[in-house]
Amino acid sequence: MSAAIAQLMDSTADYVSEEEPRTPSIAPSLTYSEESDDQDELQPPEDTPRRRRGSTRLIAQSPADVVRITGESTQQLLDRCCGGGCCMKLAKKDDGLEYEQVPLPDNDAFRSLGLKIDEIPTVLTKIQDLPEQFTFLQSIRRVTSTASPTDSAISLGSQPGSPTFEAQLKDLSLEDLDTSIQPPSFVQPHHPHHVFAAKLINTRDLTGPGAEKRTIHFDLDITNYPNVEGVDFKVGGAIGISAPNDAESVELILDLLQMPRYLRDKPVLLRTTRGRWPTVWGEDQARELVTTRRDLLTWCADIQSYPPNKPLLRMLAEHATDPNEKKILMFLCASEGQGVFCDFRTGPYVTLAQILSAFPSAKPPLDVLLSVLQQLMPRFYSLSNDPHESYEIRDGKQHRLIEIAVTIQEMDDWRTGCRTGVGSGFFERQSHKFMELRRAGEKAPELYIPMFKGLMANPLAKEFVADGPMLLIGAGVGIAPFRGFVQHRLKNANCANKVWVLQGVRDSLVDELYGGEWGVHEDRVKKVVESRRGASRYVQDEVLNQADLVWSIINSVDGRVFVCGSGAGMGEGVEAALVKVAKMKGNLEDDEAQKFWDLKKDAGQYIAETWQ
Repeated sequence: MSAAIAQLMDSTADYVSEEEPRTPSIAPSLTYSEESDDQDELQPPEDTPRRRRGSTRLIAQSPADVVRITGESTQQLLDRCCGGGCCMKLAKKDDGLEYEQVPLPDNDAFRSLGLKIDEIPTVLTKIQDLPEQFTFLQSIRRVTSTASPTDSAISLGSQPGSPTFEAQLKDLSLEDLDTSIQPPSFVQPHHPHHVFAAKLINTRDLTGPGAEKRTIHFDLDITNYPNVEGVDFKVGGAIGISAPNDAESVELILDLLQMPRYLRDKPVLLRTTRGRWPTVWGEDQARELVTTRRDLLTWCADIQSYPPNKPLLRMLAEHATDPNEKKILMFLCASEGQGVFCDFRTGPYVTLAQILSAFPSAKPPLDVLLSVLQQLMPRFYSLSNDPHESYEIRDGKQHRLIEIAVTIQEMDDWRTGCRTGVGSGFFERQSHKFMELRRAGEKAPELYIPMFKGLMANPLAKEFVADGPMLLIGAGVGIAPFRGFVQHRLKNANCANKVWVLQGVRDSLVDELYGGEWGVHEDRVKKVVESRRGASRYVQDEVLNQADLVWSIINSVDGRVFVCGSGAGMGEGVEAALVKVAKMKGNLEDDEAQKFWDLKKDAGQYIAETWQ
């Protein structure tokens, strides 16, 4: 991390070092979007600050400035920093140490990492401990079979034909489940949910050509969703998606590990000694189950969403056969390499395949590698329709549908130039397959989305119960759940004139989601604000422009104000605008205006669902 970025952070004194084990959050954002912002340009401050002298130039004076300069919020920077203060050292050499020039790996993957390594100390200190291995893979050897040359084996000791033998054989068999369309049953969300393969009925682009961020609409058939959870789909609710890793990426990792092809889909006994893995929200306990190596990499391990950590690098160093690669990896795990490691961690996220390609001599056993990888977590997406009213007649039967909108996250990739996020990339691939099959003449392509009911008691769904006036403020894909709200409200005569929408977009010609699909009188209930076309206004500007409406709604009986979008820009901007409205219309001081909205939030009248 550069010194400039370090100066932007107020304090890291209480921050826990990244090398310490941390459990990923199990409470994803309600309207999960892998993009970091929906309306990424922030409006300039209203008051022009007094010009300072060049020697004391101020580069940041607010969280918004941090986002503008770095592209991330202060909290995101803290989350990605090791907290060791290495940013201030800038890799200064210690006069008391001897250094050596170590030849760097000569491959594109290593060069893409951007590691600034000159010389490495001959003696390293405070090296990361070798991480504990808690996952073990063992081949299943039946009486007449020969053990795999690369695995230890579990032998069935009973005689063939005996009841005990048949029971053991059944326990050591793969379950009858098509894991090409849904994860193994042990990859389950929190009780009582189970993953359901929902058929993809239709997909279409919501954004036009030239849009900076592409958003796709999906219709999913939930007619046969198991009704064992006691909770129905709700307006404003969110479904969980168990998105798999890209099949090509999984195959590449298996190739880099030199895993024999005949073993990749062969049943194998997975034994864990602790933890939840490979479940998502299972109990912390030891497990034994039968699966395949491909399924574990596809459905259970995140191979691209997390920055590299020291346990991973230390494990690779242990299995690197090239002495120079081992020295570099050990340097990154030592106190002397802390500055380089911090730059590495806080740079662009790298994939597991990229790291394995950068250090080609490091080929750890798969079970050792799985012990240091993060769990592949579900992604959450808000419903964009009223699930009580969305049906389709097909094959002479009535099918129930839910709808969602997904914004595709794209980032640089060292090998292909561009890659997508786990969840959005999966949806994009399914959309492409669906359209290709349609063009080939297939009317009903057999494609599925592994999903579960997820969050139907979240703040948006929970507070959408009264008949009072409602103001919905959103930007980008954050507007999607509001469409279901409006559809539901406009069908209720008592609520038809009590809902208003403020939608922030970059350019309405290419970015306006669901234009013309909000029901009758859309032009009366919805105001679109463009940030890159015309007068270049932001949705928070319109909040101030509609101050009378905002103040009237929030002070009405059962009045509600909902905000949905990116907390890095739009969410913070809207909240600041709401505080200004309270100051103007309520004649309140700054702290009184903030407290006013805090009390409204506690009362369930002001609901903000934002993400970083």
